Amino acid sequence: MADAPRITVQELKRRMDAGEDFTVIDVRNPQAWAEANTVIPEAIRVSMDKLEEELPRIPKSKPVVAYCT
Repeated sequence: MADAPRITVQELKRRMDAGEDFTVIDVRNPQAWAEANTVIPEAIRVSMDKLEEELPRIPKSKPVVAYCT
């Protein structure tokens, strides 16, 4: 499998503001979630250790952006 392309936070915001349809998966650890002062609207929060069991929650009909730190 090829490496997934990376985008900047600014590019993600530009795409969101433009109304692009994609799913954001927030794979930061729970400590990072607790310390964050911002949340991406409608992002699906899934810790990396639970990603495989949470795959059914992730829509397959549109692109996915993974948000991590």
